[in-house]
Amino acid sequence: MKGLLKNNFYGILSGAKVFLIFMFLLGICVTMMEKNSFMVIVYALLGIIGFSINGITCLINESSSKWNKYKLTAPVKRAEIVRSYFLSQLIWLFAGMLFAGIGITFSILLHGSPFDRNIDIFLIFVMGIGISLFTASLFFPLSYSGGAEKNQVFLIISLIGGIGIFAKLIDLLSVLFHPDSSSPMTTFQLVLSGLTSIICSLSAFALSYWVTVGIFRRTEI
Repeated sequence: MKGLLKNNFYGILSGAKVFLIFMFLLGICVTMMEKNSFMVIVYALLGIIGFSINGITCLINESSSKWNKYKLTAPVKRAEIVRSYFLSQLIWLFAGMLFAGIGITFSILLHGSPFDRNIDIFLIFVMGIGISLFTASLFFPLSYSGGAEKNQVFLIISLIGGIGIFAKLIDLLSVLFHPDSSSPMTTFQLVLSGLTSIICSLSAFALSYWVTVGIFRRTEI
């Protein structure tokens, strides 16, 4: 498994370096600005979702270079190959969360919180995590079932689908936890809704792993 994770890491290292530099420069710009909640939100979501998508490109790069075929000749099970992609995805998601957290922290230390409520920071991370996990949950089964040559299109479809699923989920949770729409949601309701959405996205991610393994076992590459 360590070898597979290393291979995934080096497979997207060049792209990760470029995105890392971009996020570093953007982070400097954001932290140098006066209180600007919009830019902080954009930076945080770009970091979380961007690093997550960067992890997905590992499979796209391997498919284009045909390295995914050579992997099957190695003494590893197909389930382990799929597991390495999903674990890599989580690692890059945590990397994005780390960058987002650092950027928000420095912005607050220099200029104070740009948000009216502290809960808003939690909700930004909920949104980034949810969209990232739903996107990955859609992409991997699509990639293995539809063919590697369509991966670029599948990535776009998955990202749009991930955003749509998350938005619909939040809408349903708002109705469930806050039936009285005439008054704003309380902090407890927002936290409960956010934690529930994370649990739902993690569940979808876990289900996607088993679906992808099943598809991969029946697919000839």
